[in-house]
Amino acid sequence: MSFAMKSQQAVEKLGTIRIVPVLVLNDLDSGLKMCEVLVKCGLPAAEITFRTEAAASIIRAASKEFPELYLGAGTILNPCDLKRAFDSGAKFAVAPGFNPKVVRAAVENDLAFAPGVCTPSEVEQAMEFGCRFLKFFPAEAAGGVKMLKSLIAPYKHLGVRFMPTGGVSTANVADYLAVKEVVAVGGTWLGKAEDIAAGNWEKISETVRQAVAIREGK
Repeated sequence: MSFAMKSQQAVEKLGTIRIVPVLVLNDLDSGLKMCEVLVKCGLPAAEITFRTEAAASIIRAASKEFPELYLGAGTILNPCDLKRAFDSGAKFAVAPGFNPKVVRAAVENDLAFAPGVCTPSEVEQAMEFGCRFLKFFPAEAAGGVKMLKSLIAPYKHLGVRFMPTGGVSTANVADYLAVKEVVAVGGTWLGKAEDIAAGNWEKISETVRQAVAIREGK
């Protein structure tokens, strides 16, 4: 399956889930517990960031223990981590920025990958590689929904789809999801590092349930 087809497959799957927790996980046990919470609360997806040494092992273990969870890798900054992510079982990967080396590696190896963009120039550079699935980051700091709509306008007819991440929260997630070209949003508020470290699983569960309710328009 080609890069374009793999990326489209990710778009279609994420389009059914709509909200993707963005997680910084430091150890396997808490990582698996967080994945369990997501499955139980009805949000079967996660972007596990490669900001920690534990990321690859958590993806590998969670892929086996929770096959219903659609797992992605985040903060992919080089081709080596891109390979590690997919070798570990990631179904998709994203990056905060546009790195031609990483995008080229994804295209050449037919891996579902969304580079980060926040300007028209970056959108066009990504499109040159055949990318039609892009991460809008940092969403709120870059201008929020208003900026995203302006960014989409010149490329709407080309079928570009976005996953805004960075500053998305309970307060504004519905506004982002209302944008037709938004496949899903990425949210760090759904599993804050300090809550995971403290084992505040009921608090995290309630936050996830609130997100599911917003997604379903409740």
